[in-house]
Amino acid sequence: MQSLTNNLVLPAEALIDLQLHTTHSDGTWRPEELIDYLVSEQFGLAAVTDHDRVDSVTSVQALAAAKGLPVLAAVEMSTSWRGEATDVLCYGFDPEQNELEAIGKSVVSKQHEINQETYLELQRRGFEFPREAEILRRRVGEPIQSRELELLLLEHGYSTGPGSIGDIMEDAGFYFATADIAEVVDAAHRSGAVCIIAHPGRGIYFTRYDVDLLDELRREVPIDGLEAHYPDHTPGQIAMYVDYAEQYGLLVSSGSDSHGPEKKPIKYRAELSRRLLERVGIRVE
Repeated sequence: MQSLTNNLVLPAEALIDLQLHTTHSDGTWRPEELIDYLVSEQFGLAAVTDHDRVDSVTSVQALAAAKGLPVLAAVEMSTSWRGEATDVLCYGFDPEQNELEAIGKSVVSKQHEINQETYLELQRRGFEFPREAEILRRRVGEPIQSRELELLLLEHGYSTGPGSIGDIMEDAGFYFATADIAEVVDAAHRSGAVCIIAHPGRGIYFTRYDVDLLDELRREVPIDGLEAHYPDHTPGQIAMYVDYAEQYGLLVSSGSDSHGPEKKPIKYRAELSRRLLERVGIRVE
């Protein structure tokens, strides 16, 4: 199956987005809806990075190839470092033969168990979701996602202010399943992929990295780069991460983290992630 990324050449101003999510993980974009949107907006390249879902990459690439859109093989792996969440974006592996898929399947299975138990515990505690079928565009039997739990609570009026939804879920037993970051980075490298720290400045359930923490992480784990261009990063954070990457020869990624039509993909210029794209075989002119 050709993903259209083989021998791909992009102009510097080509539109790219290297972090997108669909219903294969915790997004509300149906894969075909996302691909149609990207094509209509004339994106030159995208990376669909569904959490831990290496097994869905081939089908997404085939769907996009039928519409003429190159989609880079990619996944966002849920990992932890020193007991705190740190997501890792992996790019450029063979979706049909790699060492990431087994790790991803284990994390997905555990997360489904956590989500379902949290959902049942919320119901045991008296939370009611009569509009569930209307709110969640899910087929019968599909596992419930963490973002869907948040949406159910929000849409049924259980929010009492910033952070309250997360507190309700955590009190009902919710947490994020993760793999060890060193194990994931090693598996990715053995699969020919590069590993980028996702949204390093975001915080909110994730480690917020400054220069000192990045130095400490790199002493323990051979990461390849940073997602410097991210909508929640301040201009100061973006500049800091870009400078850090240049100083240490790291790669820079650009991603919107779009999970649905309410937060659309961002039209980043390919030149912002030139070194990353060239590392995975895509030339930027």
